[in-house]
Amino acid sequence: MQLRIKGKNLEVSDSIREYAERKLSKLDKQLNRLADVELELQVEKNPSVSANQIAEATVRLKGPNVLRARGASPDMKASIDELTEKLVRQVSHERDKKLRRRKIDKHALDADGTVADF
Repeated sequence: MQLRIKGKNLEVSDSIREYAERKLSKLDKQLNRLADVELELQVEKNPSVSANQIAEATVRLKGPNVLRARGASPDMKASIDELTEKLVRQVSHERDKKLRRRKIDKHALDADGTVADF
């Protein structure tokens, strides 16, 4: 998994970068090593918005699959936690969907390789 972290309206500190890398390493076990994860951290400058610390991620998987998630809270680390939970759920759903397709394709063929009638 390739991870890129960038900041919008803020300078990404080393502690936040390390925290994000540690949290998103949960995805590393489930994703292909060619998967590309882009994390954008931003601060909204509108004082009326209480959840002004925003973390957004885009995960580009093998093929045309793209997953996106967004977390917002008053604390950047809480936003990263929320984002990570959403991404883990989406990635596991995507993997389950692929496994289901493989099982259907495998069971749809007879022993001689022809499609079975259902």
